[in-house]
Amino acid sequence: MKKLFITNLLLLTFVPIMWAQYFPSEVWHEGSVTTIDGESFKGKIKYNLEADLVQFSANNTLKTFSAKKLLYFEIFDAEYGRYREFYALPYQVSANYKTPRIFEVLYENTLTLLCREEIVQQTNMVNDPFFFGNQMMTRFRLDYDYYFLDQEGNIQYFSQKKDDLYDMFPRNKPEIEKYIKTNKLKPDRQRDLVRVTAYYNSLLNS
Repeated sequence: MKKLFITNLLLLTFVPIMWAQYFPSEVWHEGSVTTIDGESFKGKIKYNLEADLVQFSANNTLKTFSAKKLLYFEIFDAEYGRYREFYALPYQVSANYKTPRIFEVLYENTLTLLCREEIVQQTNMVNDPFFFGNQMMTRFRLDYDYYFLDQEGNIQYFSQKKDDLYDMFPRNKPEIEKYIKTNKLKPDRQRDLVRVTAYYNSLLNS
C-alpha cells in the first residue's frame, strides 16, 4: 500500500497543471462597429484577432463580422479603463496577395504603431515542495506582435529586437539610440515601444 502511494505521488509530479485566465475572445465590451458598407452599430463587442473576427450583440441580436466586412471598431476596456481602437487593414501575406487583418492602433502619427494579440502556450518545470519534486506547469498567456504602418499604407512586422528597431526608424538614429539608452527602454515592452515611437515621430515632425 505504501509503495502504491509513493508511485502515484511520483506520477502526479509529471501531470501538467493548466492555469486558466480570461482572453479577449471571451470578454464582452461596450463599443461600436463600422462596416465597409458604412453601417454603424453600438452595443456589446467581443473580438478574436487570431481569427480576425468580431462579434456584436444588441437588442437580442448577434452579428459576426470578418475582417473583410469591417472598417473599424472601438471598445471601452473596463480592465484598463480606456478606449481602444481597431482597424481592418490590408496586410501582405505573400508576394502577390494582401488580405484584411485586424490591428489595434497603439500610437497614430506619421509612423503608426500597431499590434495584434495571440494566445501562446507556455510550459515550465517548477519545484513543488508539496509533491517533493518537479512538476510540469502549463499555462496559456496573451502575447503581442507589433507592426509599423507608414503613410503609404505599408505594414511591416517588427521582431521586437533593438537592432531591427533602427531599421524601422531609418532617420535620426543617433537621437533614437540616445533616447533608448537614457530612458532604459526595451523594444519588447509595449509601453516603451509606444514611447520611442512617439519620440521618433516628434523628430520627424519637428
